[in-house]
Amino acid sequence: MKKLTAIIEQAEEGGYFAYCPEVSGANGQGETIEECFEDLQLAIQLIFEELREQAITKASPTVIYREIVFP
Repeated sequence: MKKLTAIIEQAEEGGYFAYCPEVSGANGQGETIEECFEDLQLAIQLIFEELREQAITKASPTVIYREIVFP
């Protein structure tokens, strides 16, 4: 599976915030590092799902779809 970078920083007001530089708009927050990381993972998953749905919707009906899994 492809690896992405999670950058987690402590927020001045408490808790943590995170972002993934490889995925535009992917960010998360939480009271603990683990909550923050899980929130970021969910954001990335939702972004990828939305991008995939948009690609399928815009494609021609004659297009063949196959999944690619990165080790």
